[in-house]
Amino acid sequence: MGLLQYVLVLVVLVVFDLKNAFGSLRSSQSPKSKKHQSYPASRVPVSSQVLGNTLQKASLSQSLDYRGFAQEPLGLQEKQVLQGPVKPLDWRFPTVPEVPSEMAVDFHLRQPVTPSSVAIQCGENRVHVEVQQDLFSNGELIQPSGLTLGGCPVVGLVPGSKVLFFDNELQDCNSVVMMTKDELVYTFALTYTPEAFAGTPITRAGGAVIGVQCHYQRFQNVSGNALKPTWVPYASTEAGEEVLLFSLKLMMDDWSFERPSNSYFLGDVINVEASVKVYNHVPLRVFVDSCVATQVPDVNALPRYLFIENHGCLVDAKVTASSSRFMLRSQEDKIRFQLEAFMFQGGSSPSIYMTCVLKATLASAPSDALHKSCSFANGWLAADGNHQVCGCCDSTCGPDGGTAASPFGGLQWEGKASLGPVVVQEHKKTLAGLQ
Repeated sequence: MGLLQYVLVLVVLVVFDLKNAFGSLRSSQSPKSKKHQSYPASRVPVSSQVLGNTLQKASLSQSLDYRGFAQEPLGLQEKQVLQGPVKPLDWRFPTVPEVPSEMAVDFHLRQPVTPSSVAIQCGENRVHVEVQQDLFSNGELIQPSGLTLGGCPVVGLVPGSKVLFFDNELQDCNSVVMMTKDELVYTFALTYTPEAFAGTPITRAGGAVIGVQCHYQRFQNVSGNALKPTWVPYASTEAGEEVLLFSLKLMMDDWSFERPSNSYFLGDVINVEASVKVYNHVPLRVFVDSCVATQVPDVNALPRYLFIENHGCLVDAKVTASSSRFMLRSQEDKIRFQLEAFMFQGGSSPSIYMTCVLKATLASAPSDALHKSCSFANGWLAADGNHQVCGCCDSTCGPDGGTAASPFGGLQWEGKASLGPVVVQEHKKTLAGLQ
């Protein structure tokens, strides 16, 4: 019986130690526990003590593993640091940059010089008036049919000169007679009304009304002097597309800056620069395919004057004998041309709007019948020296009327740009006679 009692006591002690071990395990797994609880050592045999220590170590090991797993839920996955690109990105979405501010330009509008182009000789009963065909001293010859003296037409042309003349009775041509204390005065109205160029609705001469007087001293000899005409013509502007930006600008006489004023006089030359801004493109060459002038922004309004047509033929010089022309090309992305100022004959508005179709091709591609810049001066000449491509300007350029595809695989860009209003108004003045 003594041995059996000893065995029972030993079993009770082992069970007690196991209970303590599991209690310690639950305490270590609790998140609220700050430290392990300690229990007084049991006075048990060596074997019982070893078994208890073993269970406590197992419990502590499990508790440490659990806390490590809680701190690193993905313990098997290594942390990775995001690295930057090896080479910085150099591509950006293309945007149109801001237009730089305009530079101040010292500009003064040139006033026309009063010409001395009318001479008068008064006889006893007749008046003889001579008028230079270059009436306004601007190089433009007036048309005799537009000149009258009080309603009387031009009698003829002085042989060997460009001088028109009248020879009429003092009482003819709607003359007005006025008598003062000392003089007898015959007054005539020399009137010039410009006519449109044949086949066009435009004119480049201002109208004028010139007072012509013959003064006769009462009881003395007669004398007569020439009177000088005056006139006030005028003019103005605007511009425009895509990430390829097509534009038109008015330029100074030396092409160095954009012209700060949009006013011109008849006989002045309008300098126009057409350009294409190249963003993220290979180098391009720009052409003016066509240009039309109207009195309102609507390109289809009437009257309208097509002064560049047939894929780059500037026909104004041929139609009106003007000096309009393309300038020699100095830059691939720009083309410049000069246009003599004009106004519409009998138009209801003094404004002129220019609308041009611009095209751009690869700068490495040569010009051809559909992409050219041709001017007329005793024949057709190209701005880039390839005059052969201008041979079709008197007919139709390009196969099928110019509708064929570009010979460069269709590599061309097209856009519209406008300039206006260019105001060319006429201000007539009547001059008092000279004695």
